[in-house]
Amino acid sequence: MSDTVIQVNNLSKRYRIGLKEKRHETLTGQIGSILRAPINNFKRLRSLSHFGEEDESVFWALRDINFEVKQGDVLGIIGHNGAGKSTLLKILSRITEPSAGEVRVKGRISALLEVGTGFHPELTGRENIYMNGTILGMTRREIDRKLDEIIDFSGVEKYVDTAVKFYSSGMKVRLGFAVAAHLEPEILIIDEVLAVGDAEFQRKCLGKMEDVAAHGRTVLFVSHNLPSVVRLCKNATLLEQGAIINSGPSAVVVKEYQKLHSELNGYFEWPISILGLIIQPIYIATKDSNGQFTHNFDASQNIYIHFKYKILVDNAYFTHGLNVFNEEDVNVFNSHDINRDTRKLRRKAGEIFETICEIPKNFMNEGVFQISIALLSQETSTVFFHEKNIINFEIIDRISGESARGEYVGEFPGVVRPLLKWHTKKIE
Repeated sequence: MSDTVIQVNNLSKRYRIGLKEKRHETLTGQIGSILRAPINNFKRLRSLSHFGEEDESVFWALRDINFEVKQGDVLGIIGHNGAGKSTLLKILSRITEPSAGEVRVKGRISALLEVGTGFHPELTGRENIYMNGTILGMTRREIDRKLDEIIDFSGVEKYVDTAVKFYSSGMKVRLGFAVAAHLEPEILIIDEVLAVGDAEFQRKCLGKMEDVAAHGRTVLFVSHNLPSVVRLCKNATLLEQGAIINSGPSAVVVKEYQKLHSELNGYFEWPISILGLIIQPIYIATKDSNGQFTHNFDASQNIYIHFKYKILVDNAYFTHGLNVFNEEDVNVFNSHDINRDTRKLRRKAGEIFETICEIPKNFMNEGVFQISIALLSQETSTVFFHEKNIINFEIIDRISGESARGEYVGEFPGVVRPLLKWHTKKIE
């Protein structure tokens, strides 16, 4: 298709990795090994570029990769460490050659793959801007036109005439991203380097990438920041051990990744041997509005916490409570069941109950949260049962749909993030 800017067909990349040297137990064997070392080293050097039979020294970083990217797409590429993401980007950027397959790219590529990539340490920041621009095929007039904007965006104007070798890693990232994003490439490739910058700069970068895409240019975005991938990218590709295992809408692909590599668990079932004072707990779980078990929620979804238990004594008289903590172990909120009908219940031994607590949509900020469940006396002075951090779940906030985020793509601070009503009117 004419609007396809990246076409990848049967792409593979393999490396030969070093193996542990054989050690000889006898003195004679060690002396013989030393004498044969020059010949063995020469054979080993030749073998690095010759792939005959497959053996344990051959590592496939990528194997039979196929995909295409359309003009104006913002594609997220996600995967565990070692999945092949960086290798793929290096091949697309023509930094390294594939072992098999082909890559067709239409348009100029600007890539930011590692901190300070392409910078000459002895040159100043200003000189490196011109050097990078020239490498990308820009004329001096084009660079002149963008220079002030690049320097202002990077935030290193005070040091722009200082040699880059004196820059911190964060300053190099700022300048590198500013150059890559402002020199009007048809294709912008961004690796995980944004993790080096501070929160404010990350927000600027996300906004700039959205702006680049809005102008019809293409962005490939590799990140472990899954909420940013969901917000910024319409589609995503999941790599696992050098192969594509899922491609599609970013929210769907991110959920698949979380299933593979997340310690999140929205379901816990108690062993029969675990008894409370007045109940036998059966399970606790998070579900969506359709009653499906899940631990991944969009901020615009209600979250339902289901707690099932069996009564052990007659006339059990109690209320329910739960605590929700975030990743920083901050107590986001506590809640007790104050429903009058529930508080009047007199339960009998052998009966099974299920209690459901609904957390409303557009109330909590995105992140990972842990749930603690408890049974208390009506006066809440006696705790009959309390399980701390028994399950957890994650919330991701997308730009599309009803959200307090609106069109803002950066990190949204705060423990909660409610969708409140605002009214503005002219009074004079």
